[in-house]
Amino acid sequence: MSIKSDLKKDGIEVIEKLDTLKINSIAKNIASKLCETFPSYGLNENDLFIKLSRLDMYKAKMPEGMAEANYYYKNSSIYFNEHIPEEDMEEFAIHECIHYLQEVKDKRNYLLKMGLCDYTEFKIYGLGLNEAAVQLMSSKVIGIPKDYVKYFGINFETTSPSYYPLECCLVNQLAYITGEDILFKSTLFSDDNFKIKLSELTSQKDFMAIQNAIDTILFAEEDIIKLNNKIALIDDRNKKVDDMVKKIDELKEKIKLTFLRTQNLIISSYFDKAFSNIQNLEELENYRKKLYNFKSYLGFAEGYTFFDNYYVEKMAQLEHKYNVLENGGIETAINVKTKKENKIITLFKTIKRLLLGNSSEKENTTL
Repeated sequence: MSIKSDLKKDGIEVIEKLDTLKINSIAKNIASKLCETFPSYGLNENDLFIKLSRLDMYKAKMPEGMAEANYYYKNSSIYFNEHIPEEDMEEFAIHECIHYLQEVKDKRNYLLKMGLCDYTEFKIYGLGLNEAAVQLMSSKVIGIPKDYVKYFGINFETTSPSYYPLECCLVNQLAYITGEDILFKSTLFSDDNFKIKLSELTSQKDFMAIQNAIDTILFAEEDIIKLNNKIALIDDRNKKVDDMVKKIDELKEKIKLTFLRTQNLIISSYFDKAFSNIQNLEELENYRKKLYNFKSYLGFAEGYTFFDNYYVEKMAQLEHKYNVLENGGIETAINVKTKKENKIITLFKTIKRLLLGNSSEKENTTL
């Protein structure tokens, strides 16, 4: 299929090509910002500029709901929505330029890998994971502040309020677990270090489930956009429109459930395994802090209590583990009431009382 056919299939109609001066200006500024934002990644600003300046860039008409800029690997080109002011093109180009830098092709120009996304003969794996990671990198480069948003009944804080927000929320949770650097390096240099690390911290099975779930959310969102565009072309309300509206509602619920179940899997798969690896009191306290701080990365929906319930359960387990470790690893819980309670035990009990009090007022949701 030709590039023209590909573009037509996606509803993109080229208006004009950007001049060399504008392309060079975008390439220069993005190369500089990438090096400034990721100074330890071994990037060379001049080499980056030369590579990015080879991109072709176009203004184009695009369908409603499509990203404001799109990178096409087959002809190494970026297409900008015609409505984007020229002064804003650079901001939208960062995401697409990262895609260009991360692509891995064979000798026949077939795409094999793009960051965290693997292209096989029959299926693409990790598309949502990669898009979210690239968007998190782009937000960091631009310096977008955190904002509280609500999508599909889920409230959360994000640095990407407009692009892949739910996917970014989940991938940000993964970055909290593995560390941001290994995520961004694997994203930019298309290696498997992040996937290997995350699989070690959870399991290979859980990693695949998380990766597939993020793809599911991405594809469902795309289906909603397509249905909304079809509805917009119909003048009057009829059964066909009603069926599409019903389908959209079903997709929204699917996205919400998939998000919450994936979030729960991230929590349990990582923190269950990390708990079993605690060997001393310092590791125990670090674990407690990491679990507590994870709450700021969560998405919350009405009736969602999984994290609070999980936290209470882990506090009880940590209290017991503290007693065991304090007494030389003997697997017999000590009756702490007969001795002076230390600060950590007191803290555990205070948090448990607070969370149990809050949880009793809510319906126990197992999403």
